Amino acid sequence: MDTQLLIDTLSRVIHVATAITLVGGSAFMLLVLIPAAQNLSDEEHARLRTGLIARWKGFVHIGVTLFLISGLYNYYRAIPSHKGDGLYHALLGTKMLIALVIFFIAAALVGRSAKLEPIRRKRTLWLKVLLICALIVVTISGFVKVRGPQPPAAAQAPAAVTE
Repeated sequence: MDTQLLIDTLSRVIHVATAITLVGGSAFMLLVLIPAAQNLSDEEHARLRTGLIARWKGFVHIGVTLFLISGLYNYYRAIPSHKGDGLYHALLGTKMLIALVIFFIAAALVGRSAKLEPIRRKRTLWLKVLLICALIVVTISGFVKVRGPQPPAAAQAPAAVTE
């Protein structure tokens, strides 16, 4: 197998597997764990939260790192196929900005900073925001993948008729 193909495939698999893990874990927390934990006593709830955050924090930090490395690599490899395609670059720029918002929220939810405690106190709200942002990123990703590379606008314009 071609080494470049192997690296490209590995990078894409890492990117998608990381998304599945982190977005799936966030959805599980919002839709299953938080509602189930409401039946716990305050002491049990605090113990569960402490243990969960300690474990989930590692996934978040490693996941963000893997996302950044694989995402930047994937973008670097895709640039030549999308030269002159303004919509592609605009959508990918939007996707990257939204991803940074997701990374911030995820880190704030597992962090210890006192300044970000208001985010942690409204964990359910911020998990919803995170998941909506993730849905937007997945939608953009799906669209640009299905749309494929487009020739530059100048190449699409019909040739001028000369007399």
